[in-house]
Amino acid sequence: MPNAAVELLEIEPDIIQVTMQDKAHKNAFSKELTDGLMEAFTRIKKSSVYKAVILTGYGHYFASGGTQEGLLRIQQGITKFTEDRMYSLALECDIPVISAMQGHGIGGGFVMGLFSDFVILSKESVYTANFMKYGFTPGMGATFIVPEKLGASLGHEMLLNGGHYRGGDLEKRGVPFPVLPRQEVLDYAQELARELAEKPRNSLITLKRHLVTPFREQLPAVIEKELIMHDETFHDDEVKKRITTMYGV
Repeated sequence: MPNAAVELLEIEPDIIQVTMQDKAHKNAFSKELTDGLMEAFTRIKKSSVYKAVILTGYGHYFASGGTQEGLLRIQQGITKFTEDRMYSLALECDIPVISAMQGHGIGGGFVMGLFSDFVILSKESVYTANFMKYGFTPGMGATFIVPEKLGASLGHEMLLNGGHYRGGDLEKRGVPFPVLPRQEVLDYAQELARELAEKPRNSLITLKRHLVTPFREQLPAVIEKELIMHDETFHDDEVKKRITTMYGV
C-alpha cells in the first residue's frame, strides 16, 4: 500500500495483518490513518483468500482516537463522526478480526478495537473511553459496544467518568479478554489467527455473519441517538475550551 500510515502484511497466505503506524500523530485518526484503514479493509474485502485479520498498532500505541483538529471540527459543526464508518470496519468485515491492542487504546481508538471479534489487551497499556473528559457524550457506537463487551457496570463507569484504566486493572475487574504483557500480545494474536485459518473460509464467514448480525442491526439506531446527544453537548464553549487545553494531557 502507498499509505505509510497503515501497513498490510501477509503473515501467511490466508492471514493478513493491518498495522497502524502513524507515528507523527501517535495513531490518532489523522486523514492518513483513516484513509489507510479504509483502503486496507477494502482490499481485504476484495480478497477471496484471507480467513483472519489482525489489527494492531506500533510500540506503545494501538489507536488514539480523534485528532485535536478533528474534534474541533465536530465541535464547530463542520463535520460529524459519521463522515466515514471507520469505527465499524472490523464489525463489517466478512472474516474474523482480531484486535491485538498491544498499546494504548484511547477514546475512539479503544472503541474501534472493541468492534473486533477478538480483543487482546496489554497489561501495561492504558484503555479509556475518555469522551466525557472533554465534556461531550460518547460517539462511534461507544454507548453500545463498550457495555456490550465489558459488561454494563464497568462499561457505564468507563463511559461516564472517562477515566484511564491499565490493562492489568481491567484484568482484575474481570474483562473477558486475554490481558498479556505487551511483548506477548502480537504473538498470541498470530497464533489465534492460525487456529482460525484451520477452518473453512466459507464457514468462518457464515458463522461470523450469524454472530454479529444483531450488532450490525442495532448499531444504526445507536449512532442516530449518539448524534442527537452530540447536537446537545458537543457545541458548548466549555467543550471547545477542554479540547483546546486538555487534549493529549
